[in-house]
Amino acid sequence: MTAAQGVLLRPITMGLLLQSLFLLLLLLLGSCLHPAAAFPKGCYPSEEEGLKTFRCSNAQLTEVPRDIPNDTNKLYLDFNQIPFLPRDAFRDLPLLLELDLSHNAIARIETGAFQGLAEHLHSLDLSSNRLVSVSKDAFSNLKAKVNLSNNPWLCDCRLQELIRAVELVAESSGGIVCDTSTQEEHVGKAFLQVTADTDLCNVYKKTTDIAMLVTMFGWFAMVISYLVYYVRQNQEDARRHLEYLKSLPSKQRRSEESSTISTVV
Repeated sequence: MTAAQGVLLRPITMGLLLQSLFLLLLLLLGSCLHPAAAFPKGCYPSEEEGLKTFRCSNAQLTEVPRDIPNDTNKLYLDFNQIPFLPRDAFRDLPLLLELDLSHNAIARIETGAFQGLAEHLHSLDLSSNRLVSVSKDAFSNLKAKVNLSNNPWLCDCRLQELIRAVELVAESSGGIVCDTSTQEEHVGKAFLQVTADTDLCNVYKKTTDIAMLVTMFGWFAMVISYLVYYVRQNQEDARRHLEYLKSLPSKQRRSEESSTISTVV
């Protein structure tokens, strides 16, 4: 290589070096400003109608993800295999407006599962799960409209209290059907149809009262039976003693009677 060629190549080499350094600097700045988020597989953030949305639909989840951005407004966890909702499952999502948990395997909701959502949440979809019985306390202070349709509900006083405690999505009420019931004739009927004719809480109270009365009557009958047996046994003993006294000679009988009277006194 001649001296002239070396002079020509030096600016080109410097230019390539400066370009590489510039690209590296851009990558470093990008990673600082937009750090990579470790979202669960099948989940991704987006923006819909100006609302920050996080979608995990059909992501084969078996629990509520922990790495959901805390500024999320709409959360879709539908079509997964989530079996239950633990306490404080959504406590880091204070701006959540809509929560879709439909088409899961949810069979249990712990009290406090929706804690922290009462202020902003206005839509909660729990349709097409495996809910049989849920305490009204699980929805305490929640103002959202709730969809509870297409679950295998047990129609009893507990469900009646729950329905009274929440605001149902209007078109979903007909989908709350009695899969089982405390009264067999209610099975297969829409819950609102059942409660239009029957107050299940009063039925439960009457059943409990009857059970208590039957129990009390049983104890009372046992006490009476014992008293009758006791009195009859004493009467029999007294009769035998009198017959024994009559069988004695008169002098000995007087002595026995005096002895008996003294004993009694």
